[in-house]
Amino acid sequence: MQVWSGWFEEFFASLAWVFGRADRRRTAMAYLQALIAPVERKNGWQIAEHVGHATPDRVQWFLSRSTWLPDQLRDCVRSFVVTHLGRADGVLVLDETAFLKKGV
Repeated sequence: MQVWSGWFEEFFASLAWVFGRADRRRTAMAYLQALIAPVERKNGWQIAEHVGHATPDRVQWFLSRSTWLPDQLRDCVRSFVVTHLGRADGVLVLDETAFLKKGV
């Protein structure tokens, strides 16, 4: 998280406009910070606890019912990655590393 904190503000500032209202921007920023934070399990309750909410309702509302611009968000993230992480000989590997589920 410390490595990311140096450029996270710049990163988020470049894409904050896609969320419109200030309350959506704050929720989006808190959610993204929780995703890169050392939260043991990235479920609704633990993310809510990490960002200081009593319940996961606000984050769940943001993800499921809030209005924002997903295509423009994708383009902003791509632009930031190309500018700051891109190299002519680079390769980007995305891995959804989930934790093992309990039960059958």
